[in-house]
Amino acid sequence: MFAFFVALAIVVGVVEITVMIQVGQWIGFLNTMGLLLLVSLAGAWLVKRQGLGVMARIREQRMAGRLPAADLFDGALILLAGVLLVIPGFVTDAIALLLLLPPVRHVVRRFVSRRVLRDVEMVRSKQWTRGAPPSRQYVPPESPRRPPPPPTPLPPASPPDR
Repeated sequence: MFAFFVALAIVVGVVEITVMIQVGQWIGFLNTMGLLLLVSLAGAWLVKRQGLGVMARIREQRMAGRLPAADLFDGALILLAGVLLVIPGFVTDAIALLLLLPPVRHVVRRFVSRRVLRDVEMVRSKQWTRGAPPSRQYVPPESPRRPPPPPTPLPPASPPDR
């Protein structure tokens, strides 16, 4: 698995450098750097805005007692988009900006959920059912507790030295 990520980092680096050189030849070095900076700043603003929106939806769903699975996955995709925007390059920025579009996130979420559901058996937790919450009654312990030991008496106070 480690070798896969190393190979991925090398391939992404080579592709990004190749694309940056190509764009630099078309529009010039300073324009290329300015465009990369502009896309990164705009992307960071979008990541912050959409991330806060997803956090608010997650909070609302938890307060309503529903499992916020879709919004949690959206949050993970927005986080991935933020990481991709930090990597300098046009290809990673394009992928990140695509991940910031809700319809694209929906397609990715549906694809991943189908892959996961095909391989994993879903087990539903009783905590997330929509029924009434369980009653909260005191249940005494099964074994009686020993009373605490009596406090030890303090020694008598000595008169202060003069």
